[in-house]
Amino acid sequence: MPAADPSKIRNVAVIGHRGTGKTSLTEAILFISGAVNRQGTVEQGTTVADHDEDEKKRQMSISASLCHLKWRDRNINLMDTPGDPSFHADTIAALRVVEGAVVVVNATIGVEVQHERLWKHCEDNGVNRLIFVNMMDRERADFMAAVEQLQESFGTGAVAAQLPIGAEDNFEGVVDLLTRKTWRYDNGKAVEGEIPADMADLVETYRDKLMDEVAQNDDDVMEKYLEGEEISNEELYSALKAGVAAGTVFPIGAGCATRLTGINLLLDLLVDAIPSPAKHGAFKAIDASSGDEIELECKSDAPLAAFVFKTLADPFSGRINVMRVYSGELKSDSNVYNPITKTKERVGKLLRLQGKDNSPVGMLGPGDIGAVAKLKATNTGDSLCSESNQVTFPALQFPNPVMSFAVEPKSKGDEEKIGTSLRRFQEEDPTLVVKRDPQTNELIVSGLSQVHVEVVVDRMKDRFGVEVALKPPRVPYLETIRKPAQSQGKYKKQTGGRGQYGDCWLKVEPLDSGDGFEFVDKVVGGVIPRGFIPAVEKGVIEAMKEGELSGSPLVDMRVTVYDGSHHPVDSSEMAFKIAASMGLKKAISAAIPIILEPIMAVRITVPEENVGDVIGDMNSRRGKVLGMEPKGKMSQVNSEVPLAEMLSYAPDLRSMTGGRGDYTMEFLRYIEVPAHLAQKIIEQVQAEKAEK
Repeated sequence: MPAADPSKIRNVAVIGHRGTGKTSLTEAILFISGAVNRQGTVEQGTTVADHDEDEKKRQMSISASLCHLKWRDRNINLMDTPGDPSFHADTIAALRVVEGAVVVVNATIGVEVQHERLWKHCEDNGVNRLIFVNMMDRERADFMAAVEQLQESFGTGAVAAQLPIGAEDNFEGVVDLLTRKTWRYDNGKAVEGEIPADMADLVETYRDKLMDEVAQNDDDVMEKYLEGEEISNEELYSALKAGVAAGTVFPIGAGCATRLTGINLLLDLLVDAIPSPAKHGAFKAIDASSGDEIELECKSDAPLAAFVFKTLADPFSGRINVMRVYSGELKSDSNVYNPITKTKERVGKLLRLQGKDNSPVGMLGPGDIGAVAKLKATNTGDSLCSESNQVTFPALQFPNPVMSFAVEPKSKGDEEKIGTSLRRFQEEDPTLVVKRDPQTNELIVSGLSQVHVEVVVDRMKDRFGVEVALKPPRVPYLETIRKPAQSQGKYKKQTGGRGQYGDCWLKVEPLDSGDGFEFVDKVVGGVIPRGFIPAVEKGVIEAMKEGELSGSPLVDMRVTVYDGSHHPVDSSEMAFKIAASMGLKKAISAAIPIILEPIMAVRITVPEENVGDVIGDMNSRRGKVLGMEPKGKMSQVNSEVPLAEMLSYAPDLRSMTGGRGDYTMEFLRYIEVPAHLAQKIIEQVQAEKAEK
C-alpha cells in the first residue's frame, strides 16, 4: 500500500487548559468521522484517548494520545494532549511535530493560565491555530465573552468563524459565517437550516469582522471586499488558509463535544484552514556530519529523515517509539541509522496508533506520523535516517523538575525492581529525573509536581507490582570547623595474645569554603612508621563522613598528623585507623563545629502584578533578592535561597500566581546555618537516632 499523499495529511494537536473538554472533543471527532463506532465518555473511562488506568481513575489526560481519522478524503493525525502542567512534556513534544492545533476553551470560563503558555509554545514552533469554544450547553456559557477574552489575550486575529444559536439549555446549533449556513443537530446528525431571523443582523456584523481579518491576507480578495464585489468560496478559503498559515488569523468555532454539536464544522475548518505538510514549506534540521542547519523537503524521493517525539513502555510490545517522518519514506522491514546513539536499527512492523490500539502499516511517507516497536537504542529526541545521509533535529526543550521526593521500598528486596521500573518511566517521560544522592544515599525522584510523582508511584505498583513510600528528601547539609584544635587518638587493646596499639596526635584547621580536605604528614623520627601513615589518613577520611552535630560529612579542613607512638608487636594498620578516627572526633569537638546548608540560585518568572508577593515570600524564606529583569510580558526575580526553604515551593508559587509562575533552581554554594536553626537540625537528628 503506498504512503499517504502529504498534501492530504493534516497533523493536529488538541490543546488547552485542564477541564476544557479536549478528550471529549477528540472522542467526538473520532465518532463523527466514523473512525470509531461509539462515543465514549471521560466519566465512564471509555474514551479512545484516555486509556491508561491512571487517566481513567483521575479523569484527566496524563500523556498525549495519537489517533487517526479521515474527513473529506484527508488523513488526519490527531493528538489529544494533557492540559495539566504536570504532564506538559507530551504536549510540548506534540507541538513540535504538528502543523496545526485546536485550542479548546471552556465557554463558561474563557481564557485560562495554560492557554497563554501553550499559545506561546505554538508561536515558538510555528504551529497554526484554530480555537474551539466548547461546552456551550453549560450554565453561564457565553460565546461572545469568550471571544472578547481571546482577542484581549491573543489579538484581533482571534475572530469568530461561527456563531452559536442559543446557549446553555437553549443551545441548538451553529451558524457558519463563512458559508452563511446554519446547522442544527439531532443526536449528533447535522441538519442544514435557515439563519434565525433574530440573528440576521448579528451574523452580518460578525461576518464583516471575519472578512476584515481574512481579506488582509489576499490582495485580490481585499480589493473585491472593499469594492463590495462577490467573493467566491474558493477565494475566501484561500485567503483564510493564508491567514492561518501566516499566524495572523485564528478562526473561532463553537459547539459542545459531548452533544456532538459543531464537530462537523470544526473538521471542515481543520481541512480548509490548517496547511498540509506539503504546504508547510521546508523543515529545519541539522546535518549530523557538519553540524550545519539544513532544510528538509516533504518529498517521497528525498533521503529519509524521521524524528522520535514520544516513547511508550507497552507491557506486551515492549518499547514503542512514536515518530514523525519529515522527508523520504520509512518502510516496514527496513534498516535505518540513529545518528544520536550511532547505532543501526532494524525496523520491523510499522504501526498506526488509535489510542492504546494499533494496526500494521507498510510504509510511512513524508508528513505522516506513526510508530514502531522494539528498536534497540532509540529514545525520545532521536532521529532515524540513512547512514549515508545523517540528519538530527534540535533537542526538545522540556521544563525542569521542581518537586523532589525520596523513594523508599515498602518491601525489602524491591530495590532492583524500583530501579528497573523508574528507568522504564524515564524513557516515557523525559521530565522525570531519578538519581541517588551520594551524601544522603536516598533515591530521589523529581518531577513537575507532586501529582506527577504520585502518578509514577501508582504506575510502579500497577505495572511492576512495586510499592514505595514518598517522603521529603533530606537536605544535604555539611559540617566544618571554625578554629584550629588538636587531640590525641590512642587505641590500645590487650586480649591475652597479640594486642592492638595505635597512637597519633592530630591537628585540625579550617580551610576556605570549597577547598575540601587536605591531609598533611609531619611525623618525624619514626614515631609512627611510614607504613602506618596511610592507615591514619584512611581513619581520618572515614571519620569525616559523619560529623557529630547533624551526622553530615565534614568538609573544608586540613588534618595534620604530627606525633604519636607505636608498639613493635601490637601496632597494625587497623589500630592506627581506629586511633585516627578517635583523635579526629575529639579534635573536631574542640574546633567549634558548625553546620553548613546549600544555597540555591533561584530565578522566578512571574507576571508583573505578582512580583511584590514573590519578593515578600522570598524574604520569609530567608532568601536574598538580587534584582529583577524583564522577560517579555513577565518579570524575572533573581534570588539566593537556602534549599531547605524551597522543598515545597512549587505549589506555593502556583498558588501565589494563579499558576502563571515558573522557576528554575541550581546549586550555588554552602553557608553556615543560623544558630537557632542548627539546634533544631541537631534535635531532629538525635530524635531520628533514638527512634532507630
